[in-house]
Amino acid sequence: MLDILEEAAVAAGKAILGVYHAGPEVSYKADCSPVTDADECAEKIILDVLASAFPDIPVVAEEAVAAGHIPDIQGKSFFLVDPLDGTKEFVARNDDFTVNIALIEKGEPVVGVVYAPAIGILYAATRNKAKKSVVSGQHVIGPPTIIGCRSRGDRLVALASRSHNSQETMTYLAEHGITDYESIGSSLKFCLLAEGLADIYPRLSRTMEWDTAAGDAVLRAAGGETLTMDGNALIYGKRNQTSDVDFANPFFVSRGKD
Repeated sequence: MLDILEEAAVAAGKAILGVYHAGPEVSYKADCSPVTDADECAEKIILDVLASAFPDIPVVAEEAVAAGHIPDIQGKSFFLVDPLDGTKEFVARNDDFTVNIALIEKGEPVVGVVYAPAIGILYAATRNKAKKSVVSGQHVIGPPTIIGCRSRGDRLVALASRSHNSQETMTYLAEHGITDYESIGSSLKFCLLAEGLADIYPRLSRTMEWDTAAGDAVLRAAGGETLTMDGNALIYGKRNQTSDVDFANPFFVSRGKD
């Protein structure tokens, strides 16, 4: 399965780069978030691959959900797809955008692929094993590098959202005595934690499950964790929420090893 997800992500990434270099057509959804022709083209590529390879596994994909297409996932494993995470970065011609594909089992992200096409880096994970590969064109170059979270020291380095930072996040950092932080776009924040390049990523602003699942899978496989503000593991497949829409996440904190 992981090989197929990687191939789908890289193929989608190639299409995204074609639009990136040509200049995207941008429109806006009802929530005022941007969507481009790259989002739609990449999602079609991924959905076609998943439908062919795994016809019995439902897929929750960002643009399909926006169009009202939500499959029955009750009691089932399912895929979460964000064909272009970091659309604001993409439109601003910042390279921090990714293709995200994850498999969810019993509320947990157990397989994940995060591909950053503009920088040619692919992160992938199955249970307890996370890796990083270099991609050129549509091919992985050389063997992957196994990655893992670093142990936290006395001086923590935090990651924050480049386009969706919040005062609540900055307050959290201040309250925990964290002064070193870097602003990064998209799901790459999870991957940098998984790679041992930072220690903590507090997200005290809105995300959706497809934004986080693939990166969270990589982080968990690398020895990290993602906890809600009440200390429980972030779960996936949240439907019929009283406090928010389907698949919306609560605030959370992702971190590496103790």
